[in-house]
Amino acid sequence: MLSDQIRRTLFLSAACAVLASCGRGSSPDSSLLPYRDPGLTVDRRVDDLLARMTAEEKFRQLFMAPGDLDLGTDGLTDGIFGLQVPAGDARGAADKINAIQRSFVEQTRLGIPIIPFDEALHGLVRPGATSFPQAIGLAATWDEALVAEVASAVAAETASRGIRQVLSPVINIARDVRWGRTEETYGEDPYLASRLAAAFVGSFEKRGVIATPKHFVANVGAGGRDSYPIPDGERELREIDFPPFLAALREGGARSIMTSYNSWDGLACSANPRLLSGILKGEWAFRGFVISDASAVGGSYSLHLTADSYLESGRQAWTSGLDVVFQSELGHAGLFRDAITKGLVGRERIDDAVRRVLRAKMELGLFEKPYVDPDGAEGTNGAPAHRALARKAARECVVLLKNAAGVLPLRRAVKSIAVIGPDAVEARLGGYSGPGLDKVSLVDAVRERAGAAVKVRYAEGCGRLAPKALAAIPSGFLRTEDGGETRPGLLGEYFSSPDLAGEPAARRIDPQVDFRWTFLPPAVGLGTDWYSVRWRGSLIGPETGPCRIGVEGNDGFRLYLDGRLIVDRWHKESHRVTAVEVRLEKGKARDIRLEFHEPVRNGEVRLVWDYGRRDISDEKIEEAVRLARSADLAIVAAGIEEGEGRDRADIRLPGRQGEMIGRITAAGTPVVVIIYGGSAVDMTDWIDDVEAVLMAWYPGEDGGGGVADILWGDANPSGRLPITFPRSVGQLPLVYNHKPTGRLDDYADMTGEPAFPFGFGLSYTEFRYSDLTLTPGAIAPDGTVRVSCEVSNTGPVAGAEVVQLYIHDPLASVVRPVLELKGFRRVVLEPGASATISFDLGPKELSLFDRDMKEVVEPGDFQVYIGSSSRDIRLKGTLTVSR
Repeated sequence: MLSDQIRRTLFLSAACAVLASCGRGSSPDSSLLPYRDPGLTVDRRVDDLLARMTAEEKFRQLFMAPGDLDLGTDGLTDGIFGLQVPAGDARGAADKINAIQRSFVEQTRLGIPIIPFDEALHGLVRPGATSFPQAIGLAATWDEALVAEVASAVAAETASRGIRQVLSPVINIARDVRWGRTEETYGEDPYLASRLAAAFVGSFEKRGVIATPKHFVANVGAGGRDSYPIPDGERELREIDFPPFLAALREGGARSIMTSYNSWDGLACSANPRLLSGILKGEWAFRGFVISDASAVGGSYSLHLTADSYLESGRQAWTSGLDVVFQSELGHAGLFRDAITKGLVGRERIDDAVRRVLRAKMELGLFEKPYVDPDGAEGTNGAPAHRALARKAARECVVLLKNAAGVLPLRRAVKSIAVIGPDAVEARLGGYSGPGLDKVSLVDAVRERAGAAVKVRYAEGCGRLAPKALAAIPSGFLRTEDGGETRPGLLGEYFSSPDLAGEPAARRIDPQVDFRWTFLPPAVGLGTDWYSVRWRGSLIGPETGPCRIGVEGNDGFRLYLDGRLIVDRWHKESHRVTAVEVRLEKGKARDIRLEFHEPVRNGEVRLVWDYGRRDISDEKIEEAVRLARSADLAIVAAGIEEGEGRDRADIRLPGRQGEMIGRITAAGTPVVVIIYGGSAVDMTDWIDDVEAVLMAWYPGEDGGGGVADILWGDANPSGRLPITFPRSVGQLPLVYNHKPTGRLDDYADMTGEPAFPFGFGLSYTEFRYSDLTLTPGAIAPDGTVRVSCEVSNTGPVAGAEVVQLYIHDPLASVVRPVLELKGFRRVVLEPGASATISFDLGPKELSLFDRDMKEVVEPGDFQVYIGSSSRDIRLKGTLTVSR
């Protein structure tokens, strides 16, 4: 039976047919059209179809957005590149996408199918899909085969619903762990990221789903801030940022790529001819299509200020080499349409972009097989094998950072366990996640694994964030008299000058004053700078007693209560929070007036109070301490707050979690800290006082089970850090493969060394390295050497070791990194067992960009290192490259 939603979609599809036939005649016999003939080459079919298309139809193939036919068919009768279809479970999604696809295939003039697309960073972001460990957790496995297997499972679930493109993976290099999107990456190293990018992308492309590595070319700038301008020159990009993209394209076979929001070398990356036409499509000969990030193209107009309109920003992007504009709403098509339909972009460039899109649709087989089997979707999504794989990946991603006196794995002597922290029950999945299936929390997994003989109790503790002392006053306590009617909120008067002069350009009732204006003006008739606002009305007392009232924002504000000035920061300086204590009476109205001015950009203002903001963290911490004191072991699940648009200025555990750990350790109970998050944490204040630390990342829907496997020794930890963990935020950016210092390397008050180096991770067993050989010891610049060593498990239990190969070029024509990862192998060994591990080093690994930016292998000696991390080097040899 079809749902009402599907029936409506089909009805709208029929409407599409009527609209498509009006003024054009009915569709021609498709059997006579070469582009319909699968026996012809793809290029022949594409050329035929392209020749039949109108300018509007071409534009529509160069525009993508979230949406479906439930929103109406206006503007869709000429087709569209693709849609991100909101849908529920697997069967429902397949049904809905089939219906939408049918409307385009059967009811538009040319019958061009769409590419349904979605996000699938570590699992499809939809109900019913399996959620695997976050990308940074997958990177911590250092396991190409596992990443490929995970990606294949995600691709199978994705394709079964009819989704044929994913806006994944994120292969930007995380060189500053303050960046909120570090969790989405494969870490700081270009070689590791390249190997995992190729594995992930290749699995999707083999399944007939287009992967879209992003964001070309970087998405983080100074201070670890998302979308800040890229400060690096082309050499840095070629050495660090380009390699994962090259691997994704050349080895993984990616047929799409997404640009980044920020600018490089003076131009937005979505409109940068050097990046898109010169390097990507010219030098690299990329034949796929390039899409923008969501609503990024307009940034040339609204943010980067290199275009005078949205239309011009579109023209610049397409002319520079972008193929498809990705917007957040279907209605945004009108902002850019005329650039294509009115000839503002050259026909050759337009046809090249459309040809790239049509080629992909032909290669996907969408013209022959546009529909999927809903039964297959239901059986594939959340399959038992995928669930088992999620558990395996959760185990492999855990990194053991500390294990004093062998407190782990847990032993039978532990009869009571205190589990503390909201991350023990929330089972967070990380950014770009679906809801997951039957998520297993840490506390539930600990209870199940511990069994009835062990008493497990839980306390919430202080949480990840201490509640803000002040919050925006809600509309329920604000009143305005408007034409004899009392309305919630305050009357806002918006002036086109910074001194509240003249008549307001706009008036409106704002439910509350809680604004942050960046690239959009505060009101119609204003710009993004040189404005002021006055809010007036009444404040209703919530209860009788004292209350702190004030303003938060980038100052240039003053607040009056009953005509008396109580906050005065009219002089512009910086962001401030200023509040004073006043007495309110329940239900009584007080006149309130707030004035704000912003002469430059980025206005931010918030009317705040402390009503209902009591901090109960002390009580929560004390409860956790009491519980820990009465237990044989305390497990503290600590977490960080991050994500897209949530970069961190402080890399310590947020809120009062560090203080809570310290108070728990003082109670005398052994403490195991498990950190949930996607980036590095400064542990300096408490790590010396706890017995063990595990980095669990966001371990997926069965993450609780995977972590419990590690705690009890059912699995031996084998994860390794894909990012450097600094001792302090003041060391950032801090990476292992930096260039040599010109003089000094430390600080006056601290070492320059990290807390935990790249590649670090402990095990429950020990490994010995021996017998390094290089065969041959000398090679020509185009030659290859086989590097081998023996690795033995000398400990009491089976375990996996990640053997890491690094090189250093001690004499080169340009400055080279102090160390570079050029190979890794994950090997599982039983106690007493040994294995020979081999690597091949050739031109790809030994090359550099010389002074003329030509990629060459220079003659001379290379130092070859093999070890267990970038700092734990066990073997060293010398390779000579002859002239």
